[in-house]
Amino acid sequence: MQSPFMTAVRFKPTLLAALMAASLFQSAWAVEPFVLKDIRVEGLQRADAGTVFASLPFRVGDTYTDDKGSAGLRALFATGLFKDVRIQVDGNVVVVVVEERPVISRVEFVGTKEFDKDVLVKALKDIGIGEGQPFDRALADRAEQELKRQYLTRSLYGVEVITTITPTERNRVNVTFTVTEGEVTKIK
Repeated sequence: MQSPFMTAVRFKPTLLAALMAASLFQSAWAVEPFVLKDIRVEGLQRADAGTVFASLPFRVGDTYTDDKGSAGLRALFATGLFKDVRIQVDGNVVVVVVEERPVISRVEFVGTKEFDKDVLVKALKDIGIGEGQPFDRALADRAEQELKRQYLTRSLYGVEVITTITPTERNRVNVTFTVTEGEVTKIK
């Protein structure tokens, strides 16, 4: 029978090896600070390169660090324009690779008899679902829930809302809200 002490002794070298491997792995991804010679942006379709440069917390001639790179990623995602952002380092050059969110080409409503469509379009534009705005699935889901809530305020409890996203050319989408209005619920 093995003593608990022996198990603990065997565990320590394993733990030490794991910690050493983790520190080596971490340092493989860490970038030593360097002076930026150039910043390139790849993947833009509609967004302006100036928007990207204005969002970055570093400029050519600055000392680039991992912290500045992380802050740049957060700032670019915060614009809401990009689905994916990566920062790559190539020597003394930072390459910002972006994938833009599709832009909403059209917002349509099918089956809405209880509400004026123009009022719905304006209300959705106020929460970020409107023509010309970057498409965000989370906002579309929120808009769907808000539509259901509006029907509930009018005692229409059986409403069903289905959101359809149709990709079109040039990284655009059409957003269609198909509404099946339920019967008005009355209390007897």
